Amino acid sequence: MNASDDTSTRLIVLRHAKSAWPEGVSDHERPLAGRGRRDAPAAGRWLRQQRCVPDLVICSTSRRTRETWELVAGELQPEYAPPATRGDHAAPVAPVAPDVVFEPRIYAASASAVLEVLSGIPERCRTALVIGHQPAVQDLVLALAGEGDGEALDRAGGKFPTSAVAVLTLPGGWARLEPGAAALTAFAVPRGPAPGDH
Repeated sequence: MNASDDTSTRLIVLRHAKSAWPEGVSDHERPLAGRGRRDAPAAGRWLRQQRCVPDLVICSTSRRTRETWELVAGELQPEYAPPATRGDHAAPVAPVAPDVVFEPRIYAASASAVLEVLSGIPERCRTALVIGHQPAVQDLVLALAGEGDGEALDRAGGKFPTSAVAVLTLPGGWARLEPGAAALTAFAVPRGPAPGDH
């Protein structure tokens, strides 16, 4: 995927990283497990490498999704601006933090409920990231993707593991966010180093 050349509106769908199951802790308050704390930054690095840096983040209120976003955000370094004129050196762009909305309707939601939340994204937003839970994230991607990369569609349809990320383009913008209106352009499952790796 060459996201740097993509002028379409983009939706990034991210499943939270691997969570722990501590005794006596409610589902909403379950934290990330060690593997999740390694994988979430890898997802952030993948997004940065693909130049899929969001200007709006809509995140479930659960602890595991909030912790996932914190670790992803730490890897989204400012992009470099193209030279203003021929011969100029590229200069770092001042980092612009995305707007972040912690949305209770994303927790324990269906794909249709998530889609309803996303329908409120303002048209000025070019790239939005939603961080949620199974099965809604997988169902949402498969419902929106009317077309796209065949291998990515097969992988997203087969399994949508923790830290999996899907990138969809919306040629019609947010006003056309409806089933079958998007193209799935990338699907990845970034993984951090295993314990003991250097």
